[in-house]
Amino acid sequence: MTEFWTAALALTILLYVLLDGFDLGVGMLLILMPDERGRRHMLAAIAPVWDGNETWLVLSATVLFGVFPLVYSTLLSAFYLPMMAMLAGLILRGVSFEFREKSRRNRAFWDWCFILGSLVASFIQGMTVGALVKGLPIVDGRYTGSAFSWFSPFAFLCGLGLCLGYALLGAGWLTHKTTQDVQTLAFRLLPRLLGAVLAFLLVIFVYSLTLDLAVMHRWLERPVLFVFPLFGAIVCAAMAFSIQHRRELIPFLCGIAIFAAAFATLAVSFYPYMIPFSVTIAQAAAPQSSQAFIFWGAGIIVLPITVIYTLVVYFVFKGKVTDRESYDDAANSSE
Repeated sequence: MTEFWTAALALTILLYVLLDGFDLGVGMLLILMPDERGRRHMLAAIAPVWDGNETWLVLSATVLFGVFPLVYSTLLSAFYLPMMAMLAGLILRGVSFEFREKSRRNRAFWDWCFILGSLVASFIQGMTVGALVKGLPIVDGRYTGSAFSWFSPFAFLCGLGLCLGYALLGAGWLTHKTTQDVQTLAFRLLPRLLGAVLAFLLVIFVYSLTLDLAVMHRWLERPVLFVFPLFGAIVCAAMAFSIQHRRELIPFLCGIAIFAAAFATLAVSFYPYMIPFSVTIAQAAAPQSSQAFIFWGAGIIVLPITVIYTLVVYFVFKGKVTDRESYDDAANSSE
C-alpha cells in the first residue's frame, strides 16, 4: 500500500508541475507581449485548462496529509510563509484572469497581477525544492529551524530556475496552440529559454552529486542511473532541432520530457528519502489501516476520475486558438 501511495504522490506532483507549469509559464511570458490582441491570444491558449490543472496540486496535498502526515506537518512548519505566498499568487492569478476580461480601463493592472501571481507561484515552488535539496534543520522528524531557515542562495537559484523551466513549457505550449505573432514570439524565445534551462540543470546536477557522499556513491556504484540525465540531454537536442525546423507540437512534448527526466533524476538521487536526508518513506507513512481506508476513496475513485477528466478536457479543447477570439470564447469552444 505504501508503494502505491508513493507512486500516486509522484504522479500527482509530476502532473501538476507539467500541466500547471505551462500555464504559469504563459502567465510569465505575458510581460513580453506588448499589445492587447496578442495578450488575449495568449490567455485564450490556456483558458479551457488552467484552473483544472491546479486540481493536481490539491490532490498532492491530500495524499501528503492523509498518507504521509509527518512530511505534511514538517513541510508546513518549514515553509508556512512561502506556502501562503504561493497560494496568494495562485489566487491573484485566478482573480485577475477573470477580472481583466470584464475590465475596460484597468486591463493593464490585471495583466500585471496575472504576471506577478504566476511569477510568485513559480518562484516559491522552485525555491521549496531547492531548500529541500539543500537540507532542512530537522531533529527526530521535527523541524527545528526558524521561519526563514529554508532560505539560501541555492534555494533562490532553484526558484529562478523553475521560472525559466515553466517559461520554456509555456513557450512550447504557445507554439502548439497559437498562430501568427504569438507563435512567432514563442519560437523566438525558445532557444534562449532552452539554453538557460540547460545551464541551470547542469549546475543543479553537479551540486546534487557533491551535496552528500552517499548520493555521489549511489551514482558511481550504479551508472545505469545516468540514463535519466542522458535521456534529458537527447531530448534537449531534439527540442533544438524542432525549434530550428519550426515543428509546432514537438517543443512542448520535449519540454515535458525534460521535466520528466529532471524529476526522475531528483527522485533516484534521494530515494528512499522524502525529505533529504532526514525522513524516509517508511518513517513518513501513516499506518496501513489509514492508507487502506483512504485508498477506497482517493485511490480508486478520485485519482482515476481526475485522470479521466484531464484527458477528456484536453481532447475536447484540442486545436488552435486564433487572435480573433477572446479567451472566454476559447473556454466555451471545442474547436
